[in-house]
Amino acid sequence: MEYLPNIFFALILIAGLGFFASNVRKLIRNIKLGKDINRSDNQPARWKNMAKIALGQYKMVRRPVSGILHVVVYLGFIIINIEVLEIIIDGLFGTHRVFSGVLGDGLYGFLIGTFEILAALVFIAVVVFWWRRNITQIKRFFNKEMKGWPKNDGNIILYFEMVLMSLFIIMNATDVPFQQAGIGNPISQFVAPWFSGFSPEALHTIEKGAWWIHIIGILIFLNYLYYSKHLHILLAFPNTFYAKLKPKGQLDNLASVTSEVKMMMDPDADPYAAPAEGAEDEVPEKFGASDVTDLNWVQLMNAYTCTECGRCTSACPANLTGKELSPRKIMMDTRDRLEEVGKNIDANGGTFVDDGKQLLNDYISPEELWACTSCNACVQECPVNIDPLSIIMDMRRYLVMEESAAPQELNMMMTNIENNGAPWQYSQQDRLNWKDEE
Repeated sequence: MEYLPNIFFALILIAGLGFFASNVRKLIRNIKLGKDINRSDNQPARWKNMAKIALGQYKMVRRPVSGILHVVVYLGFIIINIEVLEIIIDGLFGTHRVFSGVLGDGLYGFLIGTFEILAALVFIAVVVFWWRRNITQIKRFFNKEMKGWPKNDGNIILYFEMVLMSLFIIMNATDVPFQQAGIGNPISQFVAPWFSGFSPEALHTIEKGAWWIHIIGILIFLNYLYYSKHLHILLAFPNTFYAKLKPKGQLDNLASVTSEVKMMMDPDADPYAAPAEGAEDEVPEKFGASDVTDLNWVQLMNAYTCTECGRCTSACPANLTGKELSPRKIMMDTRDRLEEVGKNIDANGGTFVDDGKQLLNDYISPEELWACTSCNACVQECPVNIDPLSIIMDMRRYLVMEESAAPQELNMMMTNIENNGAPWQYSQQDRLNWKDEE
């Protein structure tokens, strides 16, 4: 019976980490449903981007209030969870504050004291975030796509963080030997008097209860990430590493289309000649994208990384003028459809069974796609380098090249270019008529 708590702790730890590993495998599987793309070039620039944007939060602080608060929560939460290592050792071996004997009172007190200050700062920052989201009601948190689960998810994670930080302080405040030592308790020493009327046995029970709920809460939080927008805590690093390095205005062309155009422009080209060795002349089975499996794996990782912060949508000129387009919704819809496809595969023994649905029309409408001005404001604003424009352009490509479903104005322009060599509806012989006008 003496080791029963340790065995129970080990079982909870194994179950929590095992379920997390299962979700990670599912996440990787879903991302790999995308088409292959090579993003291994220019490694120094990619490492720099990851260090600067994901680790250094460079793009977050462009909006100082939310940016600085996010840095506090990010650093505080990560650093505080270093103590989870001590909790795991104590839980498995039945020790109590095992690092205090290893590190000595001075260093241990400094670390725990730092953790307490950070916990208090994180709690304050989270309360401010909650106030901004629910009381101030900042407009970008109340777009039509932010109803139901997306809205609740934002609050649930804030409540999680409030509870975990409070439990950490309570755990320290009710640890009588720790408080009597007077080291590492810059915050908990002011909370300890709240429990002054309790017996030593009751204090010990409260401390152990806070300890258990704290570690179980951390494991629940870890597994909650997969179902939450806060998956970006993990994916922001690979997402910034594999982000596109080309200039924002440079769009990718299909190799098969480029080859065809070059052949049309070369009067000496032989259309029946065998392709040069290594040439990419294979015509894709589908031009553009109508469903998530037509997108590349980086675009799918983008969808999972989306923080739903709405910075992209708040900067989108189409959205600001009342158009249907919301870049945030594009990413949320892509993620939701990808999850639907993943669940379909799981339910059918590892094989996708056609469900009669696709990303285009069932999730994202052509009206949204054609509202985009391709200005790249969404790409510029995203704090983790997500590229909604690439998805929009691939889906537009499908509409034009597979369904001939471009807007009338665009169809007229392309017809004029084909017939007249210019976007305007007059013949090439009339191009210089303007010079004869008085």
